[in-house]
Amino acid sequence: VQLQASGGGLVQAGESLRLSCAASGSISTIPIMSWYRQTPGKQREVVASITARGTTNVVDIVKGRFTISRDNIKNAVYLSMNSLKPEDTAVYYCKAIYSGMVYWGQGTQVTVSS
Repeated sequence: VQLQASGGGLVQAGESLRLSCAASGSISTIPIMSWYRQTPGKQREVVASITARGTTNVVDIVKGRFTISRDNIKNAVYLSMNSLKPEDTAVYYCKAIYSGMVYWGQGTQVTVSS
């Protein structure tokens, strides 16, 4: 499984972005797909996850602002980010867990200016 993340950029606080994670094959059988983020000097942290059945989980610090979704026809997972804050600045990665293997996308930079 190859993952390609896109959609990052430079925005002002309060604005929105939508990240996309395109998979090389069908995602319909991938049990869990997630978005993580990482800032320099810190560990990568999970932001949101979605199961194959569409059950979502979003961490408290972004709950109400970020939404994860998946499109099994387009083989993509999305992270819609609203009301962005400077502390959301990070490299965002998508991740898939499939057949006991972990797959990462290459990351997309999100920068939020105050």
